Amino acid sequence: MSDEATVVSAHLSRYDALLRISKTLASHQTIGELFEVLADELHPLIPFDYLALIVHEESAGLMRLVVLDPSDMTPAVTVAPLDQHAPAGAVWKTQKAAVIPIPAEGPLHPTLEFIRTHGRKMTAWLPLTTAHGKVGVLTFGSCSSTLYTDDVVAFMEQVAAGVAVAVENGLNREQALRYEHELRDERDRLRFILDINNLLVSQLEYPALLEAIGEALQRVVTADHIGVALYDQQSDQLRLDLIYDKARGFTSSGVLIALDKSAAGLTFQRGAAGVFRRSEMEALGWDGASVMQTSGVNSMCCVPLTTRSGKLGMLYVGSTKPDAFSKDDVTLLGQTSAQIAIAVANAREYQRIAALNTQLIDEKQYLELELGQEFGEIIGASASLRKVLKAVKTVAGTDSTVLLLGETGTGKELIARAVHRLSPRRERTFVRMSVAALPASLLESELFGHEKGAFTGATASRAGRLELANRGTLFLDEVGDIPAEVQPKLLRVLQEREFERLGSTRTLQVDVRVVAATNRDLERMVEDGSFRSDLYYRLNVFPITVPPLRDRVDDIPALARHFVTQCSRRMGRAAPAIPDAAVRALKEWNWPGNIRELQNVIERAVILSPDTTLALPLQDIRPRAARAAASAKADMTFNGAEREAILRALRDSAGVIAGPAGAAARLGLRRTTLQSKMRRLGIRRPSF
Repeated sequence: MSDEATVVSAHLSRYDALLRISKTLASHQTIGELFEVLADELHPLIPFDYLALIVHEESAGLMRLVVLDPSDMTPAVTVAPLDQHAPAGAVWKTQKAAVIPIPAEGPLHPTLEFIRTHGRKMTAWLPLTTAHGKVGVLTFGSCSSTLYTDDVVAFMEQVAAGVAVAVENGLNREQALRYEHELRDERDRLRFILDINNLLVSQLEYPALLEAIGEALQRVVTADHIGVALYDQQSDQLRLDLIYDKARGFTSSGVLIALDKSAAGLTFQRGAAGVFRRSEMEALGWDGASVMQTSGVNSMCCVPLTTRSGKLGMLYVGSTKPDAFSKDDVTLLGQTSAQIAIAVANAREYQRIAALNTQLIDEKQYLELELGQEFGEIIGASASLRKVLKAVKTVAGTDSTVLLLGETGTGKELIARAVHRLSPRRERTFVRMSVAALPASLLESELFGHEKGAFTGATASRAGRLELANRGTLFLDEVGDIPAEVQPKLLRVLQEREFERLGSTRTLQVDVRVVAATNRDLERMVEDGSFRSDLYYRLNVFPITVPPLRDRVDDIPALARHFVTQCSRRMGRAAPAIPDAAVRALKEWNWPGNIRELQNVIERAVILSPDTTLALPLQDIRPRAARAAASAKADMTFNGAEREAILRALRDSAGVIAGPAGAAARLGLRRTTLQSKMRRLGIRRPSF
């Protein structure tokens, strides 16, 4: 091949390489990748033994070595001021390429001296420039002393033009990534500050606040271990309140930390944030920080928590990394320490007030119990009443249905109100409904409510007592009088907590606690078939029998004084004194009408007492013995007659109880009712 053909072939190879290099420059993302491919493409075309990129940093006025191939040539100093970085500085200023031979001897600039020490004898320096400005310098060199020709320099200038654009794009991309990273860090820091500020008003529970602070910290710093220690004035030490460890999670603590033997203590005394390495923590003896020692903590950032009232305590963050905390981390934690301190102080104060409030409530309840006022208007301290009130306290905290049994006038409604008052539903509505006071036609509407047009006169929709008592308590008085057709609907409410209004097909859900009361024998009514057994068992979850007044003789004086004061106040009079004789008379009466009868007697006595002494109408009350004897005689007469009738029916049926000809049919009773009466009257087979 002729010389001319060789030259043409070389030019074609270079332009083919230039085309490939251009494509390479457009496809590679990082400067490092770019120069690896660039070196591979240029080696067959240009003689060089090193290739380097020096970038100009305009903001600092520096020239920085970015890439050098091969890597074993990297000098000790890679950054130098523009004026001192020759010949790169001169080429950057003049924007003219330079081919600089390296003499074997003689003084040289440090950069060229460095190149000579690595055996290079020829160098070329090309400016990297784009339409936006000067980017840097591309340099390459050879161990051969052959001078780079003009056509080689011209070709490399064309390569340098593409490299300049690619380098600028790479630098811009790297800058954008740095900005993105900085913005992300800033976003996380701002979010952390916002989270801490939100904790000031949103989290008042102290343990939950400490956990929330720990979770927020983990988003902005390397946190393998977090602790909050508060100053304990009594011991003059820090008390560790909460520990977070990746292996154990959040745990409470009460370890005391000496101020002069711990990193946290020293920081607390200095009043400024600080970072401690493991060696420093070991030198202090790991006092109070055995968990961190076993967890492998190698660095720790301590931040004092201070409020206007003074030093509150310390927040510390530990990491297994030796250099985990940057200046920015320390600054951020220091900036937020005031908010953290306020949040902690608020939560502790809230905890203190809550504890004090609980204590006051407990003291109030204790005093009320001592004064006999724990159960509102319930007066008395007799053994039988205390037994009832103990049962009320037992069941009040649950949602179980309560069935109050007892004679009329014994105060079952007051007991029901006491159940409500001592329950978690105390802030909700207590709704009373007397079943016996309503006709059967209105009872269902009153209990469940109705829709407009459900019946004649229903001109508007109306909520029933069940809806009114939602989330509260419904007191069903005289539940034994509930009609048979309403009983299954009430059973559904007790079982499913749902019902429908009259005239509606829409099922309503209700959260209501039912307290029922009756003076009737529901068990006997179940046997008679007048009361559903399943409803009875749903009502009879927790029965409480309210004692009659005759079984509460010791409470009569207190009740009498209460009613005297109540009636006198209502009448605008001074309360008269109750003489001892009147008290004795009241205690001897049998009180068939129970407390309601006593209240009426006292009201009548107050009306009849014009002076300061109660004038009790003794003619209206008989001694209890006489009343009890009369009552016992009447009971004996009735029971005897009933017993005789049952015995006669059993004899006539030859002892057969069930069946058409049995004793139950002869008496017009159900078999189970007759058997119950036989047990009550003590009738056994040998009796007949």
